[in-house]
Parts: sequence; structure tokens; C-alpha cells
Amino acid sequence: MPLVGVATGVTPDLDQCTRRRLLGAVGAAGAAAAVGLGTTGGGTAQNETDGSNATTQENGGADVDSPYTDTYRETIDSVVLVTISGSGLRGGGGGGIGTGFVIDDEHIVTNNHVVQNASEGGIEVQFSNQEWRPASIVGTDAYSDLAVLRVDDLPDIAGELSLSEAEPVIGQEVLAIGNPLGFDASVSQGIVSGIDRSLPSPTGFSIPAAIQTDAPVNPGNSGGPLVSLEGDVLGVVFAGAAQTIGFAISARLANRVVPALIEDGTYEHPYMGVGVQPVGPEIADELGLEEANGVLVAEVVPNSPADGVLTPAGRRGPGSGDVIVAIDGEEIPNQDQLSAYLALETSPGDTIELEIVRDGEERTVELTLTERPNIERPGTGIPSGPSERPPATGP
Repeated sequence: MPLVGVATGVTPDLDQCTRRRLLGAVGAAGAAAAVGLGTTGGGTAQNETDGSNATTQENGGADVDSPYTDTYRETIDSVVLVTISGSGLRGGGGGGIGTGFVIDDEHIVTNNHVVQNASEGGIEVQFSNQEWRPASIVGTDAYSDLAVLRVDDLPDIAGELSLSEAEPVIGQEVLAIGNPLGFDASVSQGIVSGIDRSLPSPTGFSIPAAIQTDAPVNPGNSGGPLVSLEGDVLGVVFAGAAQTIGFAISARLANRVVPALIEDGTYEHPYMGVGVQPVGPEIADELGLEEANGVLVAEVVPNSPADGVLTPAGRRGPGSGDVIVAIDGEEIPNQDQLSAYLALETSPGDTIELEIVRDGEERTVELTLTERPNIERPGTGIPSGPSERPPATGP
């Protein structure tokens, strides 16, 4: 099932937003509301009545022996509801909600698509003790779909969560914590189903090194933490595609992007200027490769770092193009690994060594990466699949 675009709508008066209204809205929306990006533009928000969150936090006072309960209790006070009022799309005056989490004594991480349409002064966050704070945008990065907010005077309960430096392990248990469909302080459990996924993005560039999980992810979860049972943030929840498939932006990528957003407000991504496609058995046979491995250079962007260095297949057929098999000694078996390596191991200005196969012969070439150019693209929807990514706007 394809990923779909950001849901948008008008945010109602938060004082009028009750759980009864939320349940009615969910019932009317049906299953369709549970599919897509983890924000909800319906504008539903946490109920501010006394004790609405306290019952969730205390579990009725029961002493439950569960690792999920322990992790939830250790992390929930650092997870916030993010509410947005903004200009909306097409001048519509919309808003919505999402999730975020505290990383230090003044900063909160969330998704760029959660806050990208916020008006000035239009972001409020609510903590687990029901306290509200205004938040301002420190920096955003559309390419990784990450954003950092600043909140002055955080509540005392809000400790920081740590972005993990370790690569997640397939099969590892995880919890997604956030506000799905406006239900505050919720938790869902699952495992890491896959790593190094490339996710389609409205920018035309894929989001690399993403985590796939079967922990249920719904509108409102966007920007929340995907945590290990030790309470470390493995990823920032990004989108859901079906009941058993959700995605999170890797903490390994966030560890590169977030500090730059705090320091400079922006992040510079490395850029090669190639469009690539996988090497299947048919292409491997045409190229004379012993194994179907690596990525075929299908297109080279004019005046990009790859221009004059790599040879694209173009209209002459796969046999005429270079195949990238390794970068700096690291094997590149597929497109996802190429994007992940560039995103996690390189920076603009770095000179990388590419091992390629050209005309049936192995050779080594060098290429100096530049900063990714800005590309104007209409709309904010998510393409329905990798095949819709323009091939020349890859790594």
C-alpha cells in the first residue's frame, strides 16, 4: 500500500476538543484515517479535563511487571503533543497535530511536515502533566523531514531522551510513543522489521537509512520517538503505510542533522548528481557481471559532481552505463545502501573513491561531493512508490 500525503484541515478550538468529539470523528473517518503520514490535520488534540492523562500514566496504581510499562513510564514525560495553527495549504488556514520529544533542556525534535505550515506563534506543545508551552522553530530540513523546536522553561518532569548511535537490529523490540488520532500519551509495540529503507519524499530525493517497523503508526504519531526497551530513541516516526508497516527516520541520520539545525538552522546534504537503478540478472548478464550486484548509473545530472566522472546508460541501453559496486571500500549492493552510505558517512566537500564496472572492466574513479541543490517541486504529497522518484534526483 502506498504512502500518502499529509492530512490537512482546520484546527478547532482546543478548549472545545473533547474525547467524545474525537471518537465521533474517528468513527466518521473510518479506516481511511488510519493510513498515511503520522500527522493528522483534523486538529484533534488532547483533552484538558482533570486527570485525562493521569489515569494513563499511573495505570490505576497497579503494579504491572512489564518491560513495556517500564519503558513507557521512563520516557512518556519527555514526549509531547505538538499542536499547529497555520496558514495551511493553498491559503486554506489549516492546522493539525503531531508528536515531538525532548532532547535537552530547551529543544524538541519532531517532523518537518508537522510544523512546515505553522504560522508565527502558531505552535504549542503539551506535556504529560497537562502543562502547555509555546514553541518556536529553531531549524527545519525537508530532505530528512526533521525539525527542531525551542521551548523556554520546560516543565521539571521533562527529561531528555537520547538519540541512539547504534544501528537497530532486525527483530529488536521497539515502542512507538505519541498521539495517534489525537489519543494522547499512547504507546504501540512491535519490532524492527527492516533497516536502510529509502522512503519517497515530496522533495524528489528519498529519505535514506530509514527504519521499518510493525509497531502500529497512525496520523498524530509523526515526530514521536521509536524507542528501544532501554529507552533510547532509535528513530523519529515518519509515516505509516498499512496496519503492519510503519517507518521512522533513523536516529543515526538525526544525529547528523539535529545538531546542525540547532547550530545553523539548516543541514547540508551531500550530492553526487546521479540517477540509479538496481542491477538485476538481465542487466548483469548484459554487462558481463558475475553477480547481479551494485547499482547502474542510469542518468548523470549536467554540471553535477558526477558529470564527466561517471558514464550513464542513457538511451544506449544498460550495457553502456557504469555500475557502482563500492564506495571507499564499502560494498554497495543496492540503491538503499548507496543512499544510506552517502547520508551517514559523507559530507559536502568530501572526495570519495568509487569502484565501478565500465565496459566489463573494473576501475576506480574519484568524485568530490557538493551540497545538494534546492529543487522546487509542487505540492507536499508523498509519491506512491519509489518508481515515481525522478531518476536524476537521487544521491
